[in-house]
Amino acid sequence: MTHQFAKQIRSTVTRAGKLELSIVEVSVPQPKPGEVLIRIEASPINPSDLGLLIGPADVNTARVTGSGDDKVVTIDIPQARMAAMKARLDESLPVGNEGAGVVIAAGDGAEALLGKTVGVAGGEMYSQYRCLPANACLVMNEGTMPKQAGSSFVNPLTALSMVETMKMENHSALVHTAAASNLGQMLVKICLADDVQLVNIVRRPEQAQQLKALGAIHVCDSSQALFTHDLTEALITTGATIAFDATGGGQLTDQILFAMEAAANATATEYSRYGSSTYKQVYLYGSLDRSPTVINREFGMCWGVGGWLLTPFIGRMGMQRFGELRQRVANEITTTFASSYTQEISLIDVLSVDAIKEYAQATTGKKYLINPSL
Repeated sequence: MTHQFAKQIRSTVTRAGKLELSIVEVSVPQPKPGEVLIRIEASPINPSDLGLLIGPADVNTARVTGSGDDKVVTIDIPQARMAAMKARLDESLPVGNEGAGVVIAAGDGAEALLGKTVGVAGGEMYSQYRCLPANACLVMNEGTMPKQAGSSFVNPLTALSMVETMKMENHSALVHTAAASNLGQMLVKICLADDVQLVNIVRRPEQAQQLKALGAIHVCDSSQALFTHDLTEALITTGATIAFDATGGGQLTDQILFAMEAAANATATEYSRYGSSTYKQVYLYGSLDRSPTVINREFGMCWGVGGWLLTPFIGRMGMQRFGELRQRVANEITTTFASSYTQEISLIDVLSVDAIKEYAQATTGKKYLINPSL
């Protein structure tokens, strides 16, 4: 193996209340038995990456010193947010949850993966090379390019696992917010293929049209005056009693539970002062809105709100079923699970102030893909 050193993005929170982004040089390991070395060619900037990459820093204060690979971006962190950063002070942390590339070296027992395009999720993906166990790789079908497989874990498996959660918890239909996102579009395709009723919540008319063009049946626009009415009607039609909310903050969780209660009461035969006996569940799986989650409790007593993450759910689902979902992703990576990107950028581009201000917004339809090999 001729690759001795590689570049990767690091994020550091200093005791002085600054977040620093830089490119560092690290040694490239020789694969051990059962391991492979992957040349990373595609790694997306997902909302789930931003907590480590940018953290609570105010991107409007970003400034650059140095140039080229010696460039360092410094961003101020509001003092009120520093308490939550105590555990990572002065730690130079690698970034990037998932990615894809080509296997260029293999340890004993893993030689069959040489030359294969693989998707991986093991952290440190904003790197030129990554060494991982062969069994952690999602081997793509022949002809799949790394760029097509760059988002093969987080969004596809999250969308599939939402449907699995719905089934495991005895619900028959589901609600999804920020539904025009890359993940949301995948969920629309999954539910259409699997005959699952889905209620999509978006924030703009053009997003509603985008989903309807994919075949979505129930699309509710939260910017419209009739949003609550439209949502309630969709819930009456579908019977959806579980929701996955990517926004996290604000009143949307409250609005969903209120509409679920109204939908349940629409077919009630008698009044109960405790509200409907139909159980209603909202899972918060994202934080696009960092304001407090507002709950007014005007929807009876049979409800729940909680957090939901993919990794713990995989443990509940079991490795056999997880393996089946992974294979489905590989088989449908250019169709159901296809991803689109606003820009493909290099490691150095990640440290551009203009790019930081853009990708930190996690705006629907403006997804960045890092190619460390550029």
